[in-house]
Amino acid sequence: MPFTSRSLLASFAGCLLYGSPVIADDGSTTVPPENSIIFPLQTNAVNSCPVPEKMSKEEEDQQPVLIQADSVEAKNNSKATYKGNVHIIKGRQEIKADNITLHQQENIAIAEGNVDYSSMEMRSKSDKVTTDLSTEDTTMINAAYKMSCQPIRGTASRVLKTGQEIYQLEDASFTTCPADDNSWRFKASDIELDQSDEWATFYNARFEVLDVPILYLPYITVPVGDKRKTGVLIPSAGLDSKDGFELSVPIYWNIAPNYDAITTINYMEKRGTQLEGNFRYLTDLGVGELNAEYLGDDAKNQDKGARWGASWNHSGIFRQHWKFEVEYAQVSDVTYFQDLNSSIGTRDEGQLTQSGEVSYRSQDWDLTMRVRDFQVLVENQKPYRLMPQVEFNYYAPQFYNSLDFNFHSHVSEFATDDKTKPSATRVHMEPKLSLPLSDTWWSLTPEASLLYTHYTQDFDKNNPSLSSLEEDTSRTIPEVRVNGAIYLDSTQKFLGEYLQTLEPKIQYLYVPEVDQSEIYGGQGEGGYDSSKLQLDYYGLFRDRQYSGVDYIAAANQFSIGATSRFYDDSYKERMNISFGQILYMDGSGTSKNNDNKNSSAWAIESDFNYNDYLFYHGGIQYDSNESELQVANSTLEYRHSRGYIQANYRYVSKSYIDDNVSYSDPGPSSVTRYGIYQAGLLARYNIGNNWNLNAQYFYDTKEEFMLETLVGATYLSDCWSFGLTYSDQIIAPETSGLIGSYEPEYESNLMLSIAIRGLGTNTGITSGSATNALGYGRPFYLNN
Repeated sequence: MPFTSRSLLASFAGCLLYGSPVIADDGSTTVPPENSIIFPLQTNAVNSCPVPEKMSKEEEDQQPVLIQADSVEAKNNSKATYKGNVHIIKGRQEIKADNITLHQQENIAIAEGNVDYSSMEMRSKSDKVTTDLSTEDTTMINAAYKMSCQPIRGTASRVLKTGQEIYQLEDASFTTCPADDNSWRFKASDIELDQSDEWATFYNARFEVLDVPILYLPYITVPVGDKRKTGVLIPSAGLDSKDGFELSVPIYWNIAPNYDAITTINYMEKRGTQLEGNFRYLTDLGVGELNAEYLGDDAKNQDKGARWGASWNHSGIFRQHWKFEVEYAQVSDVTYFQDLNSSIGTRDEGQLTQSGEVSYRSQDWDLTMRVRDFQVLVENQKPYRLMPQVEFNYYAPQFYNSLDFNFHSHVSEFATDDKTKPSATRVHMEPKLSLPLSDTWWSLTPEASLLYTHYTQDFDKNNPSLSSLEEDTSRTIPEVRVNGAIYLDSTQKFLGEYLQTLEPKIQYLYVPEVDQSEIYGGQGEGGYDSSKLQLDYYGLFRDRQYSGVDYIAAANQFSIGATSRFYDDSYKERMNISFGQILYMDGSGTSKNNDNKNSSAWAIESDFNYNDYLFYHGGIQYDSNESELQVANSTLEYRHSRGYIQANYRYVSKSYIDDNVSYSDPGPSSVTRYGIYQAGLLARYNIGNNWNLNAQYFYDTKEEFMLETLVGATYLSDCWSFGLTYSDQIIAPETSGLIGSYEPEYESNLMLSIAIRGLGTNTGITSGSATNALGYGRPFYLNN
């Protein structure tokens, strides 16, 4: 039978059975021509992924039935049997089979023989499919299925589809791996897939890796989308040399659309059982997260008792003007991060911040109240607490012609548990007038400030180190600053290829010398919240040598410097170099060590980008007065399509550390003999689309021993990942001494990580972290 004849016959039979206006109707309307139907039958609705809104019963009944077959046997008002290359489409359903029988009274189609079934949610191949064309309730026998909107596939002896979005599978398998890849899968007596909730529920399930059963679970739910549901998530297991065998069982609680929580039970072979809790929330006052960890008895460190950690982070804006910030973290002991893997911090943490602030901001002013404390992860350290600080700022740009006015003020309360240090209340006010002037090729900004600070200090008068302090003392210091720059372009290209600019910059700063000895830290040796700032190139043009206001260094100085930039034909910056120095008219203004130098160290910074594959960043500070190199850093990176290799070096002289770093206990002289001489080599390489290799190595060139090393390999595919990492890190002995005066000790850790992918987030067999305190950093800072 020719194609046109069998198409017309099949369509005619369908019209007799259903009276549907596909190519004919009951005679009351015009019959469309034959070519209004496209053969072979096609539809775009079946092959699209998004599930449409559920239709009403009337809308379902109005959907036309399109049928195509080689032959048909029909009985009026009873049934029709289609044979040979049968293709039927009804709304969101499409069936292809060797034979299909339509039962008119029940509106049911039974397909047999090489059945291909497609709906908006699932596509399958099976031996037999029975479907209700009105309700879309469908039964499939011996089916191989694939979900349309998620990478889910498997097999089942029987599949029951109820409505549009719920599937029940019997004696079924489930995986998110690509076709012909059975790296992992679930097998279960019953599986329920709920497309609306985007979750799958397994009964009597076993988890298999390469067809080998690994784990039996009588009941488990897993995510197959982004929606959340309360239940036990997939447990994870791991193995590393530090904690031994690990098993984690996470329990998810979907409290509300804007609240959820995860409780995790962590078993560590060498330590014990740890509980972890994570709570997330979203309210009108902002978004936040709370974390808690508790290990009742650490078998490896029984002398430390119960070990715990907690953190709270919150950030939010309320009604445009109110801003809330909370950053709080605390652990049970100073070696917590060295011993345990934690979501709260890492082993290179030196201190934990405990702060909170509330701000009100308007166009012209803002008001902030904050509290701040620290947990220093070093024994016998008692920092100052800020309890509280109220800060008020007022801004009046161009309040008189081009003149700007700013007013900064705060009232701060400082307290400490260290009886050898004073506590204090500090009131600070700082009005400033500035006149910003600029044109296309120059800028000039004169500024004048008045710094007034009053202290009420409470201290032990019998302590000789505090004998110079006064209980009530005030300080008033004026400040004058003029900052100017010129921007020049060269008319000739540098080396015939690069456009060069030159940006000379000069600043004059005057701060009179005022006796501040009655203030704690008023001689440049720390204070309530002050510390020495690094004097790199950008620091040459600051108006302060110290953070905070406990010590305002005298200044009568010129800062001079220049930046030259080089651009290619696309105006992409390829290189820059900046250099400068401070010239002191009356010494450096720092009373510490009777510093009367007439100039600061030279500061040089440079960045370079050659054809987007070779990058360089470097900087030095050279003190010509002492003929000494104080600080130097250099980073060279070669980057290619499959990774990078980077070499870096960092140097800080011992005298620079002594002069600029304030230590209470221990001091710099009890930590390092020579300063910092640190070389690093880092590399990353991608092999194909799946394998990734990375390595890091850091070495002290002066003491001649390794600081840290890390090597690792990672495999990542569509359905699983594998990682093996080895790290070795130097640790200080319990009785610390000069670095180099003792034989270095190392903590080694071998980590195995295996994870299955495709169930919402990566889950499966994982282990703790193997990370370094020293790591990769971006080596260039060009304006591209």
